[in-house]
Amino acid sequence: MTTRRQAALILDIPLEMAVRHGIPAHVDDAELARLQADPPGWLAQSRANRTGKRPVWVQLTCTVCGHTEAARPKKWWPEFTFLACEDHSIRELPELPSGAVRSEYPGVGSRFIGVVDAPVEPPAG
Repeated sequence: MTTRRQAALILDIPLEMAVRHGIPAHVDDAELARLQADPPGWLAQSRANRTGKRPVWVQLTCTVCGHTEAARPKKWWPEFTFLACEDHSIRELPELPSGAVRSEYPGVGSRFIGVVDAPVEPPAG
């Protein structure tokens, strides 16, 4: 048996879509395999409408401790250099590369801070 959330991950659809189309709270593995092999119209249409620019689900992994979780990416997420659980101290994070500036984005997934290390642009002129 698979949970609805796990089924949404496997089918690569939003959890809300799984609920809307009647996927039960627990799905038999054979039923899930049938949905994959012979998708109903709504699932086929969902897959056909994908632009491929942003995945439906991403796997988030803490660089420090290795904690992972699956999450739906948000439009505001930049391309992160790495992720860390919000309870890690700054000393535990990877060292900032020379000539770079660090930006932090809290609120990624249920417990992560996204970090972007970007090179500092030299002054024009």
